[in-house]
Amino acid sequence: MKGRFITFEGMEGSGKSTQITLLADYLRGAGKLVTFTREPGGTPIGDQVRSILLDPENKGLDPTAELLLYAASRAQHLREVILPALESGGIVLCDRFSDATLAYQGFGRGLDQETIHLLDRIVTSGMRPHLTILLDISPAVGLARARGRNTACGLEAEARFENEALAFHDRVRRGYLALAEQERDRVRVVDGSGSVEDIRMEIRKITDDLLRSAA
Repeated sequence: MKGRFITFEGMEGSGKSTQITLLADYLRGAGKLVTFTREPGGTPIGDQVRSILLDPENKGLDPTAELLLYAASRAQHLREVILPALESGGIVLCDRFSDATLAYQGFGRGLDQETIHLLDRIVTSGMRPHLTILLDISPAVGLARARGRNTACGLEAEARFENEALAFHDRVRRGYLALAEQERDRVRVVDGSGSVEDIRMEIRKITDDLLRSAA
C-alpha cells in the first residue's frame, strides 16, 4: 500500500463529518492527493445499500442481515475506491470503516465478535487503517446534536440509528473505547465535546505526526 489510510470513527453527533472535511481541506492545501469518502456508501452500489441501512422505515432489519449489508458495501467500496486511491500513493480519508461494524453490530447489536472479525478479514484481506481518529462524546449529547441536525437539514430519511434507544448508543460507545484501549497505536481518542477549532488542531497534529513518520 503506497498511500496512507486514515479513518474517522465516533457516534452520531460526534462531529466526524465536520472534522474530516476540515482535515481534507488542510491536506489538499498542503498539496496532498486526498480521497474523501464514507461508509456505508462511497460508490453508486454502496449508496443504494446505504439507503436501506439508514432508512428509519426498515425497523425490522435483522442484525445479521444488517451486518452482511455493511460487509457488501465495504467490499465494493474497497475495490472501487479505497484500494485504487492508496495504490496511487494518495491519502484516503474515510468516514467510518471496520471499527464501526464491531462497535455497532458487535457491541450495539450483540452479534458474535469472532464472526464479525472473520467476515471483516474476508472483505478486507486483513487491511487496517494506518490511523483512526475516534471522536468520543457522551451518547446523550451526541444524539441531541444529531437529531437536531437531521431536523434542520432534512435528513430524517437517514435517521435509523438516531432513532435507537440511548442504551444502544451507550453500548456502542463502550465498544469504541474498548477497541481504542486494545489498539492504542492506531486508534487515537479525541474529546468530541471541545470546540471545533481545538479539535481541528489536535487532529491536524496527530495526522502530521503520522505523515512525518511515513516520509
